[in-house]
Amino acid sequence: MPRTRNRAHKHFQLDPSKITRAQMALRANTETEAIERALDLVIAEHKSNRLGTEANDRFVKSGIEIKDVYGKLEQ
Repeated sequence: MPRTRNRAHKHFQLDPSKITRAQMALRANTETEAIERALDLVIAEHKSNRLGTEANDRFVKSGIEIKDVYGKLEQ
């Protein structure tokens, strides 16, 4: 997890059991660390999804022809 020097003090009402479960799943020492790691994971997942969508769009626009050699694709 990259350390951030720019921090903001925020107040949230969160489910303590969810924080505890996230803390254990992410092997975080503190609640703040667990939330930071969870946010990092969400941001990384969003980037991965965006890149996958962009690659798929480029593939579709390329006009490549896909042959159904096994006859399993729907018409």
